[in-house]
Amino acid sequence: MKYSFAYDRIIPTDEARIHPMDLAVIRGYGIFDFFRVSNGKPLFLEHYLDRFINSAKDTYMELGLSRNELRGTILQLIEKNEMITGGFRMVLTGGVSSNHFSPEKGSLFIFAEELSLPAKEKYEHGIKLLSLEHVRAVAKIKMTNYAYPVWHSKIWKESGAEDVLYHQNGEISESSRSNFFIFKNGKLITPSKNILQGITRHHILELAENKEIRDLTMAEALDADEAFITSTTKIILPVVQIDDNKIGMGKPGPLTSALLEKFRNLETELVG
Repeated sequence: MKYSFAYDRIIPTDEARIHPMDLAVIRGYGIFDFFRVSNGKPLFLEHYLDRFINSAKDTYMELGLSRNELRGTILQLIEKNEMITGGFRMVLTGGVSSNHFSPEKGSLFIFAEELSLPAKEKYEHGIKLLSLEHVRAVAKIKMTNYAYPVWHSKIWKESGAEDVLYHQNGEISESSRSNFFIFKNGKLITPSKNILQGITRHHILELAENKEIRDLTMAEALDADEAFITSTTKIILPVVQIDDNKIGMGKPGPLTSALLEKFRNLETELVG
């Protein structure tokens, strides 16, 4: 049995419910975040708490728990679920609104989940992205409204792609659930705007020595020596094709592989 936080207490997950008129249901208005647990320890928890708390503030929603209370609840859930490896999804809904539009007191949920990681072959052979002209709304906040990529996912899956690569006016922003990077002449380059400030992205940039955070064009991406996407669950996933265009040698490159090894070493240091 899994246990989650709902209604201001820890309960069996099967008992968690949401009101059908909550703004999260009728308007897609809510925020969420997801972090991994390794060896019984939450990875980069303080960074995820920063983003979740700031997202609640920026979306005018009441979190209901202090930072210390939120952290303490998470640690209780790890123990209650006897979790060694897995993940937790924090969700804050827009609430049941008197005018069916303006955010009011919502519901905070913290769900324990099993990890769904990319197959080993995707790290060994790389993945394809399908380019799509789009900029995600309120990109800096991890909103629950993923209607557009969910709707579009059938198209990219039919094309054999792992995900999309958003761009507008020739400039790349991100993937639907990941940040995007390229290597060119040994330099790591990643877009600077219209993106979610990913936690994995943050640590990748700290590990990299030769890097640039700036506008990145689609032409540069197609001419990259190597490319990859990053996220909490994907970590660093090599990109070897965008649409019908091969990236670099068409296989995961040595700089991407070295960066992935550095990141895995960092995680090992953190969890012991």
